Amino acid sequence: MNKTMLFPASLITIIIILSSVLAFLYVTTPQTSRQLELNTFSSYDELKNFLETSTVTDTYDIAPGFRSESGDFTAQSLDSNSLGESDAKYYAGTSDYSQTNIQVAGVDEADIVKTDGEYIYLVSNGNITILRAYPAEEAQVLSRINLNGTIMGIFVNGNKLVVFENEQIFYLFYGFSSMNEIAVAPQVAVDSEMPNDYCFVKPVTYEPPTTTIRVYDISDRANPTLTRDFSIDGTYIDSRMIGDYVYVVTSQSTFFIEKDVALPRTRSDNETTVIAANEIQYYNGSDYSYSFTTIVAVNVMNDAQEPTHKTILLGSSTNIYVSQNNIYLTLPNYSLRNGMMKTVIQRVQINNQSITFQAKGAVSGYVLNQFSMDEHNGYFRVATTSWTNGDTTNSLLVLNMDLKVVGKLEGLAEGERIYSARFMGDRCYLVTFRQVDPFFVIDLANVTEPKVLGYLKIPGFSGYLHPYDENHVIGIGKEDNNVKLSLFDVTDVTEPTETAKYIVDASYSDSPVLSDPKAFLFSNQKQLLAIPVAATNYEHGNYSYWQGAYIFDASLEKGLTFRGEITHQSGANQYNYQLQVNRILYIDDVLYTISYSKVKMNNLDTLAEINTIAIS
Repeated sequence: MNKTMLFPASLITIIIILSSVLAFLYVTTPQTSRQLELNTFSSYDELKNFLETSTVTDTYDIAPGFRSESGDFTAQSLDSNSLGESDAKYYAGTSDYSQTNIQVAGVDEADIVKTDGEYIYLVSNGNITILRAYPAEEAQVLSRINLNGTIMGIFVNGNKLVVFENEQIFYLFYGFSSMNEIAVAPQVAVDSEMPNDYCFVKPVTYEPPTTTIRVYDISDRANPTLTRDFSIDGTYIDSRMIGDYVYVVTSQSTFFIEKDVALPRTRSDNETTVIAANEIQYYNGSDYSYSFTTIVAVNVMNDAQEPTHKTILLGSSTNIYVSQNNIYLTLPNYSLRNGMMKTVIQRVQINNQSITFQAKGAVSGYVLNQFSMDEHNGYFRVATTSWTNGDTTNSLLVLNMDLKVVGKLEGLAEGERIYSARFMGDRCYLVTFRQVDPFFVIDLANVTEPKVLGYLKIPGFSGYLHPYDENHVIGIGKEDNNVKLSLFDVTDVTEPTETAKYIVDASYSDSPVLSDPKAFLFSNQKQLLAIPVAATNYEHGNYSYWQGAYIFDASLEKGLTFRGEITHQSGANQYNYQLQVNRILYIDDVLYTISYSKVKMNNLDTLAEINTIAIS
């Protein structure tokens, strides 16, 4: 063979092999840099074509609709002698009061109850009640704000009250209806050729869910004044407040109405604006059905500054995690092709009114809740549970700011699933459960090599973990069908111990803390822990029921000591949903238990009743 021909032939072979490998990687890589490129639609036609060819989108033969207006705002002054702002200064509030149980310092979360140390603001039966709470002996209801939609939560920032209201879908489909029903709805078009007394109703309206952000001036708590009314199409997902800015996440499914894409709209001061297609961003190559995800930023202290918003086509967002600078959206995605569940993560950078979609990534498995996520020192950490061949396994992954996985710990507690997680600096505390409660201590100091430092197996599980201090963690969960409180000592990370526990004595008990940690009250300084509890007892064929607040002393020296209980119910074995205690807070030396119909004030030391105020 001619040696001069060997080199070119070998080179060609190498090139072919390399080309084949690169082609294989291009085809099999689930998300390439090309697919992760963030694009903006150039026109409505491009957006429409993208939805028609990229995913299965719901299509309804529905006529163009209109935005249904909610009822007018009304503020009732309930006491003509209520204190105005100048008089209120005499009743200076205390700086010693509890606040909403949040995940990230400086990132407030909306709730159904807020306090500023002098007043309590609470959501109850479609209205917001403002109560002068301090001093407790002079407590009184000052005003109510009545709304028609579902109130999702509130914020209080100085003399501003922020309210989130959700209105659900309203539409009419084709169907049969009696002429009598049509008579009271003359705007409905009917087919007059239908026999007898029935007609064929043609669709007339379509309204997607709407999220409304209302801001009130509460300088005079007896007479709150509406200063901002902004709404956007989409279901309310969640919100946060950082400084003077509130950030709201909404999601609207993609629909075609008479072959046209229903684009989300905003409304401010009764002026409606459609979000243009060339304002909406998207990624190529996704394999899930789409929703319009919109993030809105509102300066609640400056009513003259218009809200800013950004919209992106993503899957339906479930949980969110928010740091001081970023919002992380999680979007579960189940693939029918391979039977695998993954979670898509979108990082959104926020800075005052600025909103920027920065990075997108994905991890295997699903994310339980916001406490399964955390940002620390420029890295995003997330704990997930995956199903493989009908069984479960758990992972902890570390991602950089581009949402690329840089470190992972896999195969944790096979056959079990995550029940709770809590990140504290360079550590993660993780609880999985099937029959026993493995409490894991995981080291994240080396982001590329997370490792288990130690674990403890005990009966039951913890559904919520809360830091007591740097070396101790509180767990709220269940054991033998009853609420269980645990205190874990992680001073020796290789051998964590359960130094104290308390189990509610009942046939069955539960606490809203397990699904809503905002119901949890804890103060390290006061060594105070309180949670709402519902307990059922069954004995000799008879049931008894109790609901209220359990109050504990929580100290490292004495552990968890039950101090007493407070109920709003009218008597033994009586239950009224309106009197179910759902929040507990303190102001100075007074403990406040709150239900939808009542606020009860008790001495924090003795639990003796001081005052009770009826809300409705």
